[in-house]
Amino acid sequence: MFEIIPFEHKYAKDFYNLNIEWLQTYFYVEPYDEEVLSNPGTYIINKGGHIFFVRKDNRILGTVALMPTDREKVFELTKMAVLPSARGQKIGQQLLQHCIEFAKENECKALMLYSARKLENAIYIYRKYGFIELELEPDSPYVRSDIKMELPLQ
Repeated sequence: MFEIIPFEHKYAKDFYNLNIEWLQTYFYVEPYDEEVLSNPGTYIINKGGHIFFVRKDNRILGTVALMPTDREKVFELTKMAVLPSARGQKIGQQLLQHCIEFAKENECKALMLYSARKLENAIYIYRKYGFIELELEPDSPYVRSDIKMELPLQ
């Protein structure tokens, strides 16, 4: 049985390691990634964001973050990663569902995300959960992103 838990500083290294592994497997680590992942308290938690982990038997299997955006009550769903040995167990979907429920409980207007079309399974799941494609701004914060999506909640 998995449990979803909020950020504690003792899990900062898990947050970093899970995301670095995922980025190196599918893309590459951009300077912005390195900065945010090395300092989740500064860039996410202290700015009003949230980080969640999936834990099983005291082992962290996955993570996701909700980062505040410049739009009130809109969070960026970001930094989702699952341990390679735990992939295929729908952990990412559990994290996504948790974030959606959390956002609704906190009366958020929407969740948005940046992704890449080559991640076909992820894009399929986002669409399944109701995310719609938006126009990607030319100054997107991630070089690797070629799609922007949003889930309206109100």
